[in-house]
Amino acid sequence: MRVHAVSRGVAIRAFNVLRQEGVVEPTPGSRWRVVRSDAPVDRRPLEQRLADIIAADGLVAGEAFPSASALAERFGVSRPTVTKALDKLEATGVLAGGGQGRVRTVRAVPNREGRS
Repeated sequence: MRVHAVSRGVAIRAFNVLRQEGVVEPTPGSRWRVVRSDAPVDRRPLEQRLADIIAADGLVAGEAFPSASALAERFGVSRPTVTKALDKLEATGVLAGGGQGRVRTVRAVPNREGRS
């Protein structure tokens, strides 16, 4: 707003026009993200996308799950964000183990019947 010398109301109206055209989308925290038309983006929660790795990579119960650092790089998010999602998967019983210096393992293959 300062760079272009416009008021907050003008900026919000401009973003709403861009939203209607499909160029931007709102994100949590009153921010906006540019929508890239060249590649589809998966907007599901990270823990669901991490659970899909088990099926995609053909992991079975007892097998090691990728590290938080590798997953952070793969999904383009921070390592603490991945750690929170992994903790949720541990709480649901999909993963076992974890903690500092310990490898997480697959406890159970997630059930995909309930998902649409």
